[in-house]
Amino acid sequence: MGSGAPSFPDRAALAGGLIVSVQAPDGSPLRDPLVIAAMAEASLRQGALGVRLESPEHIGAVRRRCPDALIVGLWKRSYPDSPVYITPGWEEIRAVWAAGADLVALDATERHRPDGQDLEGLISRCRDELGAPLMADVDGVANGLRAAELGCAWVGTTLYGYTEATATLRPPGWELLPDLRRSLPGAVPLICEGGIASAEQAVRAVAEGADAVVVGTAITGVDLQVAAYRRALGEPRSR
Repeated sequence: MGSGAPSFPDRAALAGGLIVSVQAPDGSPLRDPLVIAAMAEASLRQGALGVRLESPEHIGAVRRRCPDALIVGLWKRSYPDSPVYITPGWEEIRAVWAAGADLVALDATERHRPDGQDLEGLISRCRDELGAPLMADVDGVANGLRAAELGCAWVGTTLYGYTEATATLRPPGWELLPDLRRSLPGAVPLICEGGIASAEQAVRAVAEGADAVVVGTAITGVDLQVAAYRRALGEPRSR
């Protein structure tokens, strides 16, 4: 594993758990390793099962501050020859694991990857060279099943509504959850991620078949939350 933390949880240990996505957009003052680590610790202190973090720098900062934390790590990088940006290739997988993640999250859709890299080859190499468990970020049942068959430890609905094939759909993937749960092998945890905006929705996700829920913007997305309130309220009135 990438850290000294205990083995990553199985379905029974995940049951009804909350994983907080602690991320901040480019240009935000929150996008600072110390701030990210503080938000991660605050989430864990309040009972979050784990945290989902973006970039080796932030993963390392949280690992140092919270050595026993369960960390799902990823690295968002854009390439001109591919729409895949969540841990798209071997360089990113290796860096996320080395930084201290317990699971590496990656785009597990069928889309073309940078430099002709292929999902099956990446998963195989990850298993053989790193022994790193993977969380498959998918957009539908077929990609979720394929990811599990290839050896991904967890399957998440992260990309539902964010790929070309699902661009007309809006997360959370309510209809996707029961179909995936019925189709996935019994030992593979199903994670609902994307669009969960309230505690009530998190409860519904578990009822629909998710083993655990990832919540980001609704908890840690100060920039996006404030912008949404300002849009709803309109321009400030003159005094």
